[in-house]
Order: sequence, then C-alpha cells, then structure tokens
Amino acid sequence: MKVTAEFVTSAADASGFPSDDLPEIALVGRSNVGKSSLINALVAQRIARTSAAPGKTRLANLYRVSRGNAGPLYLVDLPGYGYARGGHQSAREFKDLTRAYFENGRDVSALLLVDARHPGLENDTAAWNWLQQTVAQTAIVATKIDKLPRGQRIRAMRELESVFEDSVLPVSAVTGEGLENLWNLIERLANSRNPQPRRSRSSNSSSLPPKATAARPPTK
Repeated sequence: MKVTAEFVTSAADASGFPSDDLPEIALVGRSNVGKSSLINALVAQRIARTSAAPGKTRLANLYRVSRGNAGPLYLVDLPGYGYARGGHQSAREFKDLTRAYFENGRDVSALLLVDARHPGLENDTAAWNWLQQTVAQTAIVATKIDKLPRGQRIRAMRELESVFEDSVLPVSAVTGEGLENLWNLIERLANSRNPQPRRSRSSNSSSLPPKATAARPPTK
C-alpha cells in the first residue's frame, strides 16, 4: 500500500506544534529504542535522521504521513529519555518539551516504544504510568524483536505484557516484522481520538521518566 510522507518541522516548544487538527501519534521511548528507524521503516523511506549517539534528538520532529486512502496524520518523534547529552540542561529541556506537548489539552495519542531485549526497565514503566495518567489513548510497541531468537522473544513478550499489564506489539524496523499490524494500530488510534484527553493528576515534572546523565544505554 502506497505511503506518502514528508518532514514538517522540528519543534522546540508549543509554538511549533501542529494547529490543523489532524490526528497526532507521538512516539515515546528511550533514546536508543529506535524511534527514527521505525518511522523510516513505516514510510519506506529515509525521512527521519538516525544517529548512533543516544540522546542527540532534543526537539520534537513532526512528519506528515498518509497511507493508501486513509487521511493524513502526524507521526511525532519526541526526544528520548534514559540518556542525556548535555546534562541537567538537556534533561530540563526534555521535561519541558514533553510536558508542553501532552499537557496543554492536545488531543493526541501515544505509542510507548520499548526495547524487546530489556523488558521492564524502570524508565519505561515510569513513562507508561505517566502516559496512562496524561494521554487518552496509549499503546505499547516492542522494537528490535529481530535481535532475539524465537525462544527468547516468547519469554520477553510474556514478561513485557506481565510488567505493563497490557498487550505489546512486537516489531522490527530491520525485517519489517509487525509493521502492517503497527500501521493498523496507528490508524485505529487516529480514527478514535477522544476530545477530552486525560490530564495528569500531578503537575510535578518528576512524574516524567528522568534522563540519566551518567548511565550508559543498553548495548545495541
């Protein structure tokens, strides 16, 4: 099925967010979970820049995409958490931008991306809890499933679904596994937006998963 996609803008604050009322699907996850690679795989072209250096993206990158006869929507690549280039200043920018995107009454959906090889990381569970309190529609996607042999992937998926108490969709940006199911999920979220998204029960920025300035990311 034909996919059209274009990079729209990189937003540093709320003034750069879309204002045309198209559906928005935000991708949230650790700095090296593969958000940009997954966007490229979904649209079958290299529109999102990828980097071997975790924590490089510090802006919200917006892509306008459409698939087949479906209407257009935005995929929003938010800065990753879990590893920061730039120390406390970078961590503060991450929190401010993420809170501005989700907590100003915007009618958006969120996909939490987690690394299939590392089920139940503390930052991931914190992010999931925060998103559930803040965003009306959420779902979990396990990336890099191709890096696990069959036996390990079954155990990893069971553990992920146990930790998050929700279904988890396994995908691979390398082999294309699960991408059709992911497109179906994205379109379902886009077509069932809630005009009154849930708001966070607390305005304390500490509810966001922190960017660790010292810990190294998992091995790719």
